Amino acid sequence: MPNGIDMKRPRIHREGRNLIIGTVLLLFLINVPMYMYFPHWIFAISLSLTALLLVFVTYFFRNPVRILEIDDPNFIIAPADGRVVVIEPTEENEYFHEKKLQVSIFMSPFNVHANWYPIEGNILVSEHQKGRHKGAWLPKSSTENERSLVVIETPSKVQIAVRQVAGAMARRIVTYAKPGHYAHRNTHLGFIKLGSRVDMYLPLDTEMYVNVGEPVRGNETVIARLADKEE
Repeated sequence: MPNGIDMKRPRIHREGRNLIIGTVLLLFLINVPMYMYFPHWIFAISLSLTALLLVFVTYFFRNPVRILEIDDPNFIIAPADGRVVVIEPTEENEYFHEKKLQVSIFMSPFNVHANWYPIEGNILVSEHQKGRHKGAWLPKSSTENERSLVVIETPSKVQIAVRQVAGAMARRIVTYAKPGHYAHRNTHLGFIKLGSRVDMYLPLDTEMYVNVGEPVRGNETVIARLADKEE
């Protein structure tokens, strides 16, 4: 069974470092003139608001260290923090062109936005597609929004797909996966900025351990198990 370790010391994801530095500079550019030329109460309001912005940006780009020890290679681990919004058979027409079990996790702006590999295996595909920015909770966002598709083939030759989907607020999807590389557990697949979702396309005989509406934690919650292949 899996054994998770969540390191408690605060860390900032590399995708947010430049934005945090820019927010600090903005704080100084706004508040120095406020302090010099405006009444103190206006300066206090400005300082409070910009400090809250800095706190939110820093909180958004938090990067918890989660190490999951697993004794079953068929376990599927949640690739993202959020809430399960879809578990249903779906025609996947971008890569498989057949019916797969779609599992979707919606990420709010308050979730950790790092994405992990849900299983180990060879990376066959990693491609980015431009698209719209509808609400990530809408069903059509999986095929119409900006998105990134990663296909992983497990050591037992089962292929699963992971799709990062941009939302109404998300404007940048970062994907670290590269074809020909190996997807290791406890490793980041990518990062999505602001609210969005992650879809997975699994074999129809996959055994699910979660239900629609349940919260999950990336690289911690075991959400499903691939069926054992017959010899």
